Amino acid sequence: MLRLHRPLLTGAIIALLLCLIAYASKGTLKPMQRWQWMDIIGEGGTAIMAGVWLLMLLSSRPRGLVTTLLASGLAAIMLGEWADCLDEFFVIPKEQTWDNFLEAAFMLGGMLTLTAGMYYWRQEQFRLNEHLQKRERLFRNHRAFDRITQLATADYLREQITLEQHRKPDASCAVALLDIDDFHLINRRFGQEQGDAVLQAVGHMLLLNLRNEDLLCRYAGDRFAILMPETSLASAESCAQHLCFMLAHMQHRASGELIKISMRHACTTADTCADAVLARLNLALEPLATSEHTTLAAA
Repeated sequence: MLRLHRPLLTGAIIALLLCLIAYASKGTLKPMQRWQWMDIIGEGGTAIMAGVWLLMLLSSRPRGLVTTLLASGLAAIMLGEWADCLDEFFVIPKEQTWDNFLEAAFMLGGMLTLTAGMYYWRQEQFRLNEHLQKRERLFRNHRAFDRITQLATADYLREQITLEQHRKPDASCAVALLDIDDFHLINRRFGQEQGDAVLQAVGHMLLLNLRNEDLLCRYAGDRFAILMPETSLASAESCAQHLCFMLAHMQHRASGELIKISMRHACTTADTCADAVLARLNLALEPLATSEHTTLAAA
């Protein structure tokens, strides 16, 4: 990712060197006895931290307006602190004010640019929050996401079931579990890479057909779980049937060959602890289950 931002990084490094050259050529080096170590550590440390933040930002974001503004602001703050730190090593004649102007311009300009970047970043986050609502629901925890499908994991689902039970204990809450039929045959025939692509495609299709308040998780392997707050068992069953119908008509191809996808499902109400709810659903989807779908009444 840093390669994409090489011009900005190169410019920041050149600016740092130019500042050093300007102070060294226009000023006089102070004797070590006059160095203020606390100021050097504070100002130099702030410059280093701003540089670290800059590298972290550029290594984790693609190019764009928000990235440019945030990175430019951090780079300017880094340069301002760097110039302030160089003041501790070099004496600039009092009649020359360019050093004070340099520090103030970099710091003020950096703060303004960083603020503008945070304003647009805030707008970007609103859009991302809307996009991720069905994946993360009430709180964000990047460690609880599946690497392949970018959906929440089973542990996150358990947390959300428990949270929903505490938030609205009297409201009906349903959970559905969907299982891809004969997924191991897809992996065997087309390879694991295509199998992962099928999981991603199924996840996207499910997301498109869920409400904003629902939560979709990759439960395990080829199974997906859906938490449906304030939903009756009958409504959850209807939704699960619709999802299975949509997936059966999904066009997914591997090496030019159409992969047919079918799913079984089970639905239940979240009327007990999360582990017991999920155990009921797993039992209903055991291979020995004879029906195509199973609806579990509340215990």
